[in-house]
Amino acid sequence: MDMPKVTIDGTEIEVPDGATVLQACELAGKEIPRFCYHERLSIAGNCRMCLVEVKPGPPKPQASCALPAANGQEIRTDSAMVKAAREGVMEFLLINHPLDCPICDQGGECDLQDQAMAYGRGGSRYHENKRAVTDKYMGPLIKTIMNRCIHCTRCVRFSEEVAGVDEIGALYRGEDMQITTYLERAARHELSANVIDLCPVGALTSRPYAYEARPWELRKTLSIDVSDAIGSNIRVDSRGREVLRVLPRINDDVNEEWISDKARYQVDGLTRRRLDRVWMRRDGQLQPAGWDEAFAAIAAADAGSSIAAVAGDLVDCETMLAAKRLLAALGSTLLESRQTGLAYPVGNLAAVNFNSTLAGIEEADAVLIVGSHVRWEAPLLNVRLRKAVQRGARVFLIGPQWETTYPAEFLGEEAGLLHALPGHVAQAMQDAARPAIIVGPGGLAAGALHPALALGEAWTVTREGWSGFNVVHAAAARMGALMLGFAQPGGIADLANASPKVLISLGADEMDYGRFGGALKVYIGHHGDKGAAAADIVLPGSAYTEKDGTYVNLEGRVQVADRAVFAPGDAREDWTILRALADALGVEVGFDSFDALRAAMIAEVPALGTEGLADYGPLPPADGSVRAEGRIAYPVRDFYLTNPIARASVVMQRCSAELVHGEDLAEAAE
Repeated sequence: MDMPKVTIDGTEIEVPDGATVLQACELAGKEIPRFCYHERLSIAGNCRMCLVEVKPGPPKPQASCALPAANGQEIRTDSAMVKAAREGVMEFLLINHPLDCPICDQGGECDLQDQAMAYGRGGSRYHENKRAVTDKYMGPLIKTIMNRCIHCTRCVRFSEEVAGVDEIGALYRGEDMQITTYLERAARHELSANVIDLCPVGALTSRPYAYEARPWELRKTLSIDVSDAIGSNIRVDSRGREVLRVLPRINDDVNEEWISDKARYQVDGLTRRRLDRVWMRRDGQLQPAGWDEAFAAIAAADAGSSIAAVAGDLVDCETMLAAKRLLAALGSTLLESRQTGLAYPVGNLAAVNFNSTLAGIEEADAVLIVGSHVRWEAPLLNVRLRKAVQRGARVFLIGPQWETTYPAEFLGEEAGLLHALPGHVAQAMQDAARPAIIVGPGGLAAGALHPALALGEAWTVTREGWSGFNVVHAAAARMGALMLGFAQPGGIADLANASPKVLISLGADEMDYGRFGGALKVYIGHHGDKGAAAADIVLPGSAYTEKDGTYVNLEGRVQVADRAVFAPGDAREDWTILRALADALGVEVGFDSFDALRAAMIAEVPALGTEGLADYGPLPPADGSVRAEGRIAYPVRDFYLTNPIARASVVMQRCSAELVHGEDLAEAAE
């Protein structure tokens, strides 16, 4: 089948079969204005801004987003007819639009503004009263000013098609039409704020960011999100020393162009409850102290090789390597990163990696999920699973019920079901062309890894061009930590049994410090959370926006983030603290600068030097003697409060109260 040839403004090009005229024009390098069309949503064809002239065809402008490109079409994007038609459409769109650009948060990055300038008329011929629409309450994250709405329905299509939650829709007809959430309640899902990026006008804007800044005041830094293990690509917008907002960056392999609400809104926690000076415990109370005093106290503990380090969930690879180097110089290998006590074999990382890749899981046609609350542990993976189901995949789950956004069958809560699967499930997986198994944190805790590997062997989930064995992690630091050897065969219990004299905690805020009663606990981190409360010495470190760093996501993708702002007060970048500690303890660690540290890290684990998927080799054979047992429980109890930054965030606390616990929050009169 030949690709259709079309002529656009006199230039002939070949376009892929099935492309629309709008896509053909984009391929030819022509800009076509649009409000309702979006690459990742279904075609609505209702804003009429993308008009072009097409021959053969009726002598009138046609909407290019919904018109298939056909062989021999002659398309004009710049004729007098097209120009007049677009001016007419823009004039109609602006008939009811309020003139409130000066106070609109979308000002400066508004599609309507830009396109009115480029394609609109100089004035309006409309003299009637403008219509008014009451604002709708869409929850603590989305601010609505519905007078500005132009009914592009992007938010409606996003909620239904991508998030899979039928929450936003339209009421009434014609000039009375309104976009609203059902019963005007809050949008209750983990991706709700993406509609803010989609909205081409200022109808849906960010409630926490309202009136904070204008886009031209902000410094934009490319970074990686650490709120979960997806490794979403984000842009951090900052002014001075404060991060004001986070927006998604497009990366089709990772997060497409979405991010979770937590990734977007936990950043107000970066300025609250911060550790910005050294603290030491005296008489049971933490008292302010100096760096030299703290280092002297650590040296005085005279731990020798009896020193352990635990890495938290948000730590970058460079920090972990610095800690590993410090411990190695002291003769210790007591390193661990799975702070909640998980212990699974990590000799072969393919066994704990998301091998299908995030984009690849969309191709699966039968999926068995063991102990993973995907919506809370990895919301953007849930979006991919939903796409797989839309393509015909069947999904089976073992674990407590949660509200899925696609048809799925819950088999029960017992991990032992892995050894006695219902016949139809085994049959469906056996017959699948691309079967996939997903083991989540709950499954790992119940010992499901080897039984799942055994099922994977029985169903040959790894075959030509397909790798179907997957593990979901919830911590951004997890894969990087495992690559750097931050793990013991028995998990954190091995560290506790060694009863070290000094315990260095790198932002580990989820662990039980009670097991290290006799140790001098040194906390290097950025928030006054559980770790700092349990520590004897607190050294203020940097959050993820305040340092350069390398992160590895759950599919083994190595990504690099840049520093956006400087840490507050006396806080320092984590590696510099560990470097200074090495001097205080009188040992050599072999790096004096960040570049030298990164080079040492790449020398030790070469895969960390190339951005992209790391190769972990083939899956190991399953150990048939291991049995999965007990009821599965999910570690994430509250999606909005999973890490110290989120727990310090007022916005996340409010989301938790309203969306998870159902509290009605009193609205102050505006």
